[in-house]
Amino acid sequence: MAAGGFCKLPGGTVVVALNLPHGTAGVRVLVHAGNRARALTRLRNLGLWSVFLRGNTAPPTPDEVTAVLHHPDGLIWRTAPVEGTGLWRPIRALRSSAVQR
Repeated sequence: MAAGGFCKLPGGTVVVALNLPHGTAGVRVLVHAGNRARALTRLRNLGLWSVFLRGNTAPPTPDEVTAVLHHPDGLIWRTAPVEGTGLWRPIRALRSSAVQR
């Protein structure tokens, strides 16, 4: 189970943030979708079958919401923990790094 959370935007859409294990540090994934169920479905369609959101322990920050709203795919990630100045990357980069391992 991944730690994460969501926030509902004024237009009715949501931004879901999840901390997922990947490599040694893990990643923080942000998804913009019409509702929470659709956001998780988008991740499951990418092969992340065991992703569930229970609770709202780590909702997205305002900077994270801005980042995902300005990305054309509405699905981005960066390495966690987020104290560093890691850049947000499209989900394609995460999938290609997993294939190379």
